[in-house]
Amino acid sequence: MKILVTGSSGLIGSEVVSYFAALDNNMIGIDNNMRADFFGAGGDTRWNQQRLLNQFKNFRHFEIDIRDRQQVLQFIEKHKPDVIVHTAAQPSHDLAASRPFDDFDVNATGTLNLLEACRRFTPESPFIHLSTNKVYGDAPNNIRLKELELRWEYDDAAFSNGISENFTIDQSKHSLFGASKLSGDVMVQEYGRYFGMNTTCLRGGCLTGPNHSGVELHGFLSYLIKTNLEEKVYKVFGYKGKQVRDNIHSYDVASFIEQFIKKPRSGEVYNIGGGKSNSISILEAFSLISSISGKEMKYEYVEEHRSGDHICYYSDLSKIQSHYPDWKLTKNLSMVFEEITENWHKRL
Repeated sequence: MKILVTGSSGLIGSEVVSYFAALDNNMIGIDNNMRADFFGAGGDTRWNQQRLLNQFKNFRHFEIDIRDRQQVLQFIEKHKPDVIVHTAAQPSHDLAASRPFDDFDVNATGTLNLLEACRRFTPESPFIHLSTNKVYGDAPNNIRLKELELRWEYDDAAFSNGISENFTIDQSKHSLFGASKLSGDVMVQEYGRYFGMNTTCLRGGCLTGPNHSGVELHGFLSYLIKTNLEEKVYKVFGYKGKQVRDNIHSYDVASFIEQFIKKPRSGEVYNIGGGKSNSISILEAFSLISSISGKEMKYEYVEEHRSGDHICYYSDLSKIQSHYPDWKLTKNLSMVFEEITENWHKRL
């Protein structure tokens, strides 16, 4: 197969390239290192691009800006990929507020450009879109919670397994990032339902792994672990540091994409994350990384939480596992932390 991956130098994009290149597919990556523009030197992904080029002879890299409609249309017309995996994005809540045009142009317009190019030139190709749980806005904060020693937890039996795909996406604060990602998400669904294309939105929890260029504005676990290893100070924004996220290793995302390609569906939506078993609070994460690194976690507390931030969120994986029973999580939290730690030791 010829597989196109957008954002191919990023965390999920590079994992998808590695996963499918190892299976002898013809891999095409497009990435213009916009992460460095968004986040500075810490967000630069050129090292990851070079790693892929060195490791895989069946991988080709192209400098394409997905905001450039004509460039995208011409590229898809020329290469006609058998599969499109769309991971390119502006991923930060905070940055979106200061650069709203860039945020929307990448997350919404860029997604539309790719969808329309796919419809015109390769409509049978599965289109897998990496969406986000931020499409639900801050509505999960309306769920009754109970406060435990180190974390918040749902106090409503209806959410004992987490947030499902039928949770509301309306009447809440999303952040501009969440709104732009929701625009792309709905458009991906519409191209599936309206045009009959094989499209899916993967609404990720905290997507993580060793090849993340984590920074304060984006990359929760990667940045937290890096901060610990460098013995710097981590800022905790509100909620007593007990806010909870579910974390999924990028490998497990790539393995699901393989399952979807084998049995594609039209206009489908899946919450994909670590689920309850891979959920962790910031305070719990401090304890786990300290046990691995042997270094005390230094942090300071900021009373004001990030606007639109979730207090507690983990994905209900019931639907994705019922549709694709051969898929399962293979990386638990300890494995995730250890892999990220090992990789930062090589890079720092």
